[in-house]
Amino acid sequence: MRHLSFLSRWACLLLWLLAGSDLHAQTNTSWTPDNGDGTFKNPLMWGDWPDPDIIRVGDKFYFVSTSMHYVPGCPIAVSNDLVNWKMAGYAVSRYEEDPRYDLRGGNMYLSGSWAATIRHHNGLFYVGFCTPDMDGRKGQFSMCTAKNIEGPWTRTIFPEYLYDPGLFFDDDGKVYVVHGQQKLFITELNSNALSVKTPRREIYDNRAFPYLEGSHMYKGNGKYYILGSTGGTRGRQVCLRSDSIYGPYESKVVIQDDHTYPGNGLHQGGMVQLQNGDWWFIIMQDRGPIGRVPNLEPVTWVDGWPMLGTGGKGVDTFPKPAVGKTYPVSVPATTDEFNNKMLGLQWQWNHNPDNNKWSLTKRPGYLRLYAGKARNLMEARNTLTQRVEGPYSEGTALLDLSGLKQGDIAGLGVFQSPYAYIGVRYNGKKRELVMVNADSTVTVIPCTSSKIWLKAMVREKDFTATFAYSYDGKHFTIIGNQLKMGLGLDWTANRFALFLFNTDLNSPESTGYADFDWFRR
Repeated sequence: MRHLSFLSRWACLLLWLLAGSDLHAQTNTSWTPDNGDGTFKNPLMWGDWPDPDIIRVGDKFYFVSTSMHYVPGCPIAVSNDLVNWKMAGYAVSRYEEDPRYDLRGGNMYLSGSWAATIRHHNGLFYVGFCTPDMDGRKGQFSMCTAKNIEGPWTRTIFPEYLYDPGLFFDDDGKVYVVHGQQKLFITELNSNALSVKTPRREIYDNRAFPYLEGSHMYKGNGKYYILGSTGGTRGRQVCLRSDSIYGPYESKVVIQDDHTYPGNGLHQGGMVQLQNGDWWFIIMQDRGPIGRVPNLEPVTWVDGWPMLGTGGKGVDTFPKPAVGKTYPVSVPATTDEFNNKMLGLQWQWNHNPDNNKWSLTKRPGYLRLYAGKARNLMEARNTLTQRVEGPYSEGTALLDLSGLKQGDIAGLGVFQSPYAYIGVRYNGKKRELVMVNADSTVTVIPCTSSKIWLKAMVREKDFTATFAYSYDGKHFTIIGNQLKMGLGLDWTANRFALFLFNTDLNSPESTGYADFDWFRR
């Protein structure tokens, strides 16, 4: 099926779903925006890369994104041409400030890193982000620094709370953060950008721009520019302009467009200048349970205002940025054969992992997960995740189940709230293949082998996920019913998930384990 067209693959999938029985293996290729003819198409990455900010350092571009509760946090991607990207690393290795990040005494779903800002100054990379106050937790602002984008990174937590920060190094040596929601503030930092120098000052408040947030600051021709998003999911992008960093600011809407996804406007992102002087903007668009998806837009300066897209609309297909060279097609990795000593950069845990309960070396060539106690998948600590993609994506895992013990359940899920999964449960006498959807066990059938292929198939068109299994890796059988993907965890997309947990809460700690040979997309 390697040569099936896009429409043919959809037709085959529909027939499989209607048949509901035997399903042959399908080759799944990650979305790429590079058309191979000097043009690109949007979206830039058809997955959850929200709240983008971007910089150029020399001939490379760096993109940072929100990752909420997932660990490691603040994913950073790198590109030579703004179109072809790969992962570079993360600014946060884990969160140490609250035991709930270890799923002890509660959870930190929706906490973690929000609306990151990235800058480079005097040989250092800076990534700042906020963690809003939720459920009685006080909001925080963090600044991470590193000499190399791959790390190691050092994190400093401020006593002050700076919401949706935009870090800015002025040409007079002063350092600022623009922050806030509708009511915007400027806070001056000390020269190392690791502490506050002067208290915040209000600079803007306009009720015509509700929820004005996601601010990033730039300077050109002696003027200060703040670009932010207003109106939330249905939003638009606004530019503020002033001769002084503290204002007064005049304003202009620089794009208001939802033609590629009606009802959800392009909003919030970052701007960057090429070496030839051209400007480009990466801006996100909410696409439901698939996530907040980045688009790449040209910038045209009109009467001193940076106007995004063309003719007031975001571009669908457009000439690639003029960086002077042509680079190979590249997309962030998805498949992992687990042959290396480190996990691929596409992976994030659902909370801080328990590093005693997973290994890539106990059985070389496999990811081994050890069972921890949990009532359900939301409470299972070492759940390993990566993004789903549109318009269609599937993930397949090969498992060796011979290490399972009483009460263990291992498998492959699509993780959010609600979630669903296909897994194998060991009840002490036999293995059972189960399909669970929204905490309800839909199907239980005998599992006749200690080796099994599990598959999850995700469609962006109707936000559904379907699950299947195989005992030979070639012929897959659909099991259970479809997950209707949702967003019970606000602003957080659905993800593929590998897991193992033990549901016998009153028994001693399980010594069981599951070996994942590979995960392929």
